[in-house]
Amino acid sequence: MDKQPILSGHDYSYGAINTPATGNPAMYAPPAPGPTAPPANTYDVMPGYEGTVAGGEGGFLLPPSPEYPPPMPEQRPAQQDWTIPAISEDAAREALRSYVSSKCCYSDDPVKEGVITSIEPFNTYRYRLETFVESRSTEWAEQPYTGQQVDANLRHPPGPWDVQVQVPSMFQDGKHKVKVPYTSSVKPCHSCVGMGRRSCTHCGATGSKLCQMCNGTGFNNGSQCLSCRGRGRDRCFHCSGTGTSSCSTCNGKGQLLVYINLKVKWTNNLEDYVANQLSGLDAEKLKTVSGRELFRDVQYMVVTQLPLLEY
Repeated sequence: MDKQPILSGHDYSYGAINTPATGNPAMYAPPAPGPTAPPANTYDVMPGYEGTVAGGEGGFLLPPSPEYPPPMPEQRPAQQDWTIPAISEDAAREALRSYVSSKCCYSDDPVKEGVITSIEPFNTYRYRLETFVESRSTEWAEQPYTGQQVDANLRHPPGPWDVQVQVPSMFQDGKHKVKVPYTSSVKPCHSCVGMGRRSCTHCGATGSKLCQMCNGTGFNNGSQCLSCRGRGRDRCFHCSGTGTSSCSTCNGKGQLLVYINLKVKWTNNLEDYVANQLSGLDAEKLKTVSGRELFRDVQYMVVTQLPLLEY
């Protein structure tokens, strides 16, 4: 990375565009330096985190393979009673009444005068598989150094899957970010090269800007400009004429605390399978109706051919 010197706010020898009445040249600003990438040596290589990318994702990290596969369930959960309760004529009529009242233009005559001759059950079975997955990734992070603890190289950092985190409620999505122990070190700020200040981008580090009253000529309506007193430039109020401003990356500290962030994400993957669709009920509407749970199994691995819910 090329280091560009920070110009003095009182250096008026850059780019004269005219010579006003005072004899002092009115200056234009030098081009503002563009953003620079952090140097490659800003971030250390931590054992176990070699794939962590500076300033970006290090990629998802696979958990260590278990020595033995998780045991299969020895027995299936006991099958519950699948007896379908019969619905009474009054309950059926009340259901029809509720449906008719939800429609603005439906007549309730069938509810009052209709005769129910038979009731035949049609059932729908839904199997829902919820897979609760935890994923981990790492990234380099930084913050202004203000005396925080520095612990890099004191001990071997724990592996990404050895860091203890608080697990949310099962089958609930969640995110968590934690600083990996023994990865924190202090580095010079890459934005300001450790100086704590950067060239003012508003005045190009000159400390002054083109006078808006006289457009840099030093004269206004044939007389000396009162705003800039004939200099053609006014003091930059963004940097108070110094030509530099506090570095926003390190908040003027000149140093950064650099460490590895572990990003943990929990995702619940949901899959529904509708079987024995004899009722004609739209499968999408199953989410809004109630049913009776017939079977549930929660393990590392589940094996079942039984329907989960009955509607």
